[in-house]
Amino acid sequence: TWSFSHSPKGFPKLKNDTFLRAARGEETEHTPVWCMRQAGRYLPEFRETRAAQDFFATCRSPKLCCELTLQPLRRFPLDAAIIFSDILVVPQALGMEVVMVPGKGPIFPEPLKEVEDLLKLRQKVDVAAELGYVFQAITLTRHNLEGQVPLIGFSGAPWTLMSYMIEGGGSSTMAKAKSWLYRHPEASHQLLRLLADVITDYLVGQVAAGAQALQLFESHAGHLGPEQFQDFALPYIRDIAQAVKSKLKEEALPLVPMIIFAKDAHYALRDLAHAGYEVVGLDWTVQPQEARAQTGKNVTLQGNLDPCALYAPKEKIGELVKKMLEAFGTQRYIANLGHGLYPDMNPEHVGAFVEAVHAHSRHINKH
Repeated sequence: TWSFSHSPKGFPKLKNDTFLRAARGEETEHTPVWCMRQAGRYLPEFRETRAAQDFFATCRSPKLCCELTLQPLRRFPLDAAIIFSDILVVPQALGMEVVMVPGKGPIFPEPLKEVEDLLKLRQKVDVAAELGYVFQAITLTRHNLEGQVPLIGFSGAPWTLMSYMIEGGGSSTMAKAKSWLYRHPEASHQLLRLLADVITDYLVGQVAAGAQALQLFESHAGHLGPEQFQDFALPYIRDIAQAVKSKLKEEALPLVPMIIFAKDAHYALRDLAHAGYEVVGLDWTVQPQEARAQTGKNVTLQGNLDPCALYAPKEKIGELVKKMLEAFGTQRYIANLGHGLYPDMNPEHVGAFVEAVHAHSRHINKH
């Protein structure tokens, strides 16, 4: 059987596998913890490294991605690293232009407006050619981590990427993208299928490059109701898990744990628990006990402290973490925030969060 400590690329032996053990449902001495957007603008060293660079130019530099991925690990005893990249590299691989506008976020100068615009997209994507820079960043980072903790790869999920490609950026209603679901269901499925195929190859490529776990971000799930989620999001989320796993087997690559994070999709927790992922990520609007009841005993849960809790004084953060651990239980659980860190957060408070998870979970496990 495949052992995580040996790898065809001669990667360093993994020293802390707590995160992987928890993801696979094995017992852990402490609850592992990492943070979404842990490599980010809340760190002064991140702002310094990124200062002179265009955002997507940074994404295309394996050396910078590696540096940014490692920065939070120099400060905090996190149990996992997540490669620095962006979900919008996939629409770029399909031939769309995306620019990052400071203070505004990502903008697509030419979003998809009409069904005919689908013809402008690459129908066959060679992920190694289009996204090889991400694979290089993963391999380089995996070596430079020196086995300290596992490295997580990721992608956006089809509906979330589709919504950006049609809206042309962020939106509070997603009305343009959702109107496609109602007016052009066939074309919507065509686009979602194309995205799912590219995402599958992209995730398999990340494992081949050295990713030890994968997270799929359905960040815009909350804009869909249960019915549209069932039609346009869930089938592709399921397909991706199944296709990635069968390709990993075919290519004799490690079957890495997969995490699904569908933000604000509390109405779909039961389905997500049966979608083929080892871990279900939760946002902060879900009650831990309720999530356990919905998802059953066969998946690990990840989450879900309100990111804004990190604005609280450090003692208060410790209390909130203790409460969260008591509610989830310390096993089959990966502590995280219910969404990413915000740029104005105090790094010391992030440290307090990480240390509280370790201290309280060890204490609970002993008693």
